[in-house]
Amino acid sequence: KRLQDSENIGKYASDRTSVKNIFDKSYATTLLAIPIGGLFVFTILPMVMMIAIAFTDYDYLHEPTDKLFEWVGFYNFGTVFSITSSSGGNSILLQVFGRVLLWTLVWAFFATFSNYFIGMVVAMIINIKGIKLKKLWRTVLITTIAIPQFISLLLISQMFSDEGIVNSFLQMLHITSKNIRFLSDPIIAKITIILVNTWVGIPYTMLICTGLLMNIPEDLYESARIDGASPFTMYFKITLPYMLFVTGPYLINQFVGNINNFNVIYLLSQGGPSFTAAFVGQVVPALVRDSNVGQTDLLITWIYKITTNSSYDYGMASVLGLMIFVIIAFFSLIFYSNSSANKDEEAFQ
Repeated sequence: KRLQDSENIGKYASDRTSVKNIFDKSYATTLLAIPIGGLFVFTILPMVMMIAIAFTDYDYLHEPTDKLFEWVGFYNFGTVFSITSSSGGNSILLQVFGRVLLWTLVWAFFATFSNYFIGMVVAMIINIKGIKLKKLWRTVLITTIAIPQFISLLLISQMFSDEGIVNSFLQMLHITSKNIRFLSDPIIAKITIILVNTWVGIPYTMLICTGLLMNIPEDLYESARIDGASPFTMYFKITLPYMLFVTGPYLINQFVGNINNFNVIYLLSQGGPSFTAAFVGQVVPALVRDSNVGQTDLLITWIYKITTNSSYDYGMASVLGLMIFVIIAFFSLIFYSNSSANKDEEAFQ
């Protein structure tokens, strides 16, 4: 009893007391158990399953009465990263994988930083003293948020199709004599997708930056003006460092989200144009042919096509999913470890 009173050992508690403590003394632990349980069920467990499936031949063709899958080791990884094909030439699958991976990174970079910097500039322009109708300009810009994104993207995909209203309008004005392949030409389609995403994403960044810009002490700008600093100098020495310090984790989150940005790509171009047209006369691997992977596909949209089209190759899709995980982990660690939010935590306090 003396040991219990001095809290050197625990006291006996009845079941009723233990249940009561769940919502009393142990309430913090109870609340933490909810997100931890969700993290395990919706993140960790699917990740473990994906890693396991990557080492199997699990697909739609296995009948329930037979084996659902067989362990194939690193066969799926070897298929993706093989250097030569059966014909002795360069592996078309490796070429397609490399080009999809490169486009995924290029897309994530431009989709993240074009929205960020243009949205910041728009917020700075609206916040300039003397600009009239500030509420009106903000309202006009955020109308894209009021409309569900998938509706906007589907409408734009029809407008910019080969026979869409944009081409008809350009021909009516005699600006062009033939249809511009906004979403069917590999290069033009990528530029169009980035521009449309910028139009959709700028209002979000503008709203975030508007609030943050108001928190920058005006004394810093007054001191800079007295010292003769130009607007560009004040931007690069005061505004941008502060914004990067506060929004560093947000930028990382946006970059990761754009790597997995399924909606914009699939609703605008469905990943097209197809890679099969680029390898005419060559033996195209079944994984490329059956999934109908396109030149604007991201890794995430390619995974979707692999698991829903005629190939149903869940093993190969899991390999690509692991690649996305490695890429995201690599860039997230690099960006965050070098960001001002991590290095200069007390710089703006």
